[in-house]
Amino acid sequence: MPFADGGRLRVPRPDELIAAPPGTIPTVLPRRTPLLVGGHAARNRVALGALLPAGYTRLLLPAYRRQSDAPALPLFGYTFACVVADELHVAAMRTDASDDWTPRTFAPSELESYVASRRARDPSNAVLAQLAVCATTYGCFTAQNVFLERGEAALPVSPRCNARCIGCISEQDADAGFPSPQARVRDEADVDALARIALAHLERVPDGIVSFGQGCEGEPLLRVTTIARAIERIRAQTPAGTINLNTNGSLPKSLAVLIDAGLDAVRISLNSFRTDVYATYYRPLGYGLADVFESVRHAVDCGLRVSLNLLTHPGVTDDAREVAACDDFLSAVRVAMVQTRTLNIDPQRYFAAVGRPSQPPLGMREALRRIGAAGVRLGNFTHAH
Repeated sequence: MPFADGGRLRVPRPDELIAAPPGTIPTVLPRRTPLLVGGHAARNRVALGALLPAGYTRLLLPAYRRQSDAPALPLFGYTFACVVADELHVAAMRTDASDDWTPRTFAPSELESYVASRRARDPSNAVLAQLAVCATTYGCFTAQNVFLERGEAALPVSPRCNARCIGCISEQDADAGFPSPQARVRDEADVDALARIALAHLERVPDGIVSFGQGCEGEPLLRVTTIARAIERIRAQTPAGTINLNTNGSLPKSLAVLIDAGLDAVRISLNSFRTDVYATYYRPLGYGLADVFESVRHAVDCGLRVSLNLLTHPGVTDDAREVAACDDFLSAVRVAMVQTRTLNIDPQRYFAAVGRPSQPPLGMREALRRIGAAGVRLGNFTHAH
C-alpha cells in the first residue's frame, strides 16, 4: 500500500477509500515516485493520482518524492488513488448529487448542434459566443447548461480581478512555470447581452438559475453597475428562477448595490477562515478577509441564500486551527450552505505557500462533519431550493 499525504504522510484508512466513481480520471504525476509504507520510494514507478467528478470531495493527496527535474503540475485537483482487489479506489466521499452536474456523453457533434441552434436565436450576442467556447473547448458545465437549457447557467461579465490567486485557472503570472488551463474573457459584457441570455434561460427552465461570476473571468463585483442594471432588466420582465452571484466577496458596498437591485443568492469563495492562509493564496489587492466576512454577514442579514464556496485541500482544511476558525465563523453567521470545491493546484506548491500543519490534522471527514454539526448544509452545487 502506498503512503497518502494528508498534510502528514500516513497509511489511508479503509473508511477513506471508495471505488473510483464514474467520471474519475486517473492521472500520472511525471517525474514523481510514489512513497511506500516505511517512507521508501518505489523504484521505476510513477506516482498515480486521480481527478474526481463533481459531487465528490477528496480526503487525501498522493504521496510522492519529487525528482529535481520534475515539471510543475498543471492546475488540477490531485486525489490519492490506489488499487484494491484489482479495482481503482480513491480517497474521497460523496458530498452532493445533481443531474445538472452529472457528466454526459454527447454523440458526435451533438453539443455543437445545441450551441449552433441557440446561437442562431441570438447571433449578435458576444457573451453567448464566449459561452460557446467555454462549453465546447473547456467543457464548462454552467456554460453547457445555457445551450442544454437546464440548471445553473453562466453569465461571465468581468475580465478584471482584484486578487492574484496562486491557483487561478484563467490567468497566471508569466513566471508561474505552467499555463492557465483556460483563457480569461477579454471583453466587458454589456447589459443587453447578459439580460437576453438570462431571460431566455429563466423563462424556459423550471427553477432555473443564472450566475454572474465564472471560472473564465475575474471578479464580477468590479462590474457592479453593469450587473445591477442587468438584474433590474431581468426582474422587470420575469420573477422566475434565481439570480446568483459567484464572487470573492471583496467589496461589501458593491455587493449591497446588487442586493438592492434584486440579487437572490450569493456564493462567496474562500480557501480559509484564517487571515494569513487566505492572504497567501488569494494575494488580494486592496481588500482582506475581514471584507469577505462583512459581505457574508450583510448578505445573510438581507435574507439572501448565502453559500460559501470552500476551496478544500487535505492538510489545510482539516488542520485543527482551520477547523476551529471555521467553527467560530459558522456559529456566528448562519449561512445556508458550504459548498466544497477541490482546490486545483500542485499540492507541494500549495504547502510551500501556506505551510503544513504543526500537529496531525483532524482528517477531512471530521472537518466536513464539523460543518454539518454547525447546522450548515454541506454540498457542492447551487440548488434552486
